[in-house]
Amino acid sequence: MDYLKKYGYSPVEEEVANRIQKVASSLEGLSSPEVLKKCFALMDLTTLKSNDTVASVSKLVDKVNRLPEEYPDYPLPASVCVYPNFASVVRERRCSPELHVTTVASCFPSAQSFLEVKVQECVLAVRNGADEVDIVLALNAFLAEDYDAAANEIVQMKQAIDAEAARQGRPVVLKVILETGLLVTPERIAQASFLAMEAGADFIKTSTGKVEVNATPTAAWVMCECIKAFYAKTGRKVGFKAAGGISNDRDALLYYYIGATVLGKEWVDKATFRFGVSRLGNSLMGAIEQKTVNFF
Repeated sequence: MDYLKKYGYSPVEEEVANRIQKVASSLEGLSSPEVLKKCFALMDLTTLKSNDTVASVSKLVDKVNRLPEEYPDYPLPASVCVYPNFASVVRERRCSPELHVTTVASCFPSAQSFLEVKVQECVLAVRNGADEVDIVLALNAFLAEDYDAAANEIVQMKQAIDAEAARQGRPVVLKVILETGLLVTPERIAQASFLAMEAGADFIKTSTGKVEVNATPTAAWVMCECIKAFYAKTGRKVGFKAAGGISNDRDALLYYYIGATVLGKEWVDKATFRFGVSRLGNSLMGAIEQKTVNFF
């Protein structure tokens, strides 16, 4: 299917670059403690290491739990993001249900496995406490232009997640990672964005953080433009998540204002906008406090 024709959107790389440069050049005047704290509240605070353990995940959650006492004027991050086998650890240790449990699934990061395995991993993630599940677009199908197969995988995982969530009487959010660094072109990024949204994604996400090229401003701009076009045609609001390499306050501000410029400031809220990060928290706190902070 030609999703670009269907939604009347075709990215022009030079135009996108010019608009990003305009946003980037104005960042110095847009930074403030209020905006930096908004960015802090949008974080999916992430640990996805091969050497993660119950103890190390617990330690991260305990740090977040200390925030209200040590920094009472700071919001909580949106979530803690972990491998699915640690979902119950975050659920049981978090200080508040407002701190969501996010897990990756679908055989993250490559998504190279049997669909049945991916579906079951999603079910187990929800069963063990995930409020949000981040799956990976099946690039083996998408890059072969078998768009029906790529979409079908998302549909089946979405149905399985919704069914398990319904059994528990609670909603669960589905984010679809496009792995934009491997899609390369704005046209492919746009095609993948529309495909994922049509298949049921509640959010579309740039990257796993596990490949050479992860989040880029160009990918973010194109994805946000697609979200805008999809909303105009369907009336359904889909969220955006920037992930992979976002490590300092300037990075966060750039993505924040890309979202605000393309989608509007009301969209840059944790219900529809996130950062997937492992290092950003200390940088944002340092910029707010105007000193080095090593909280996380």
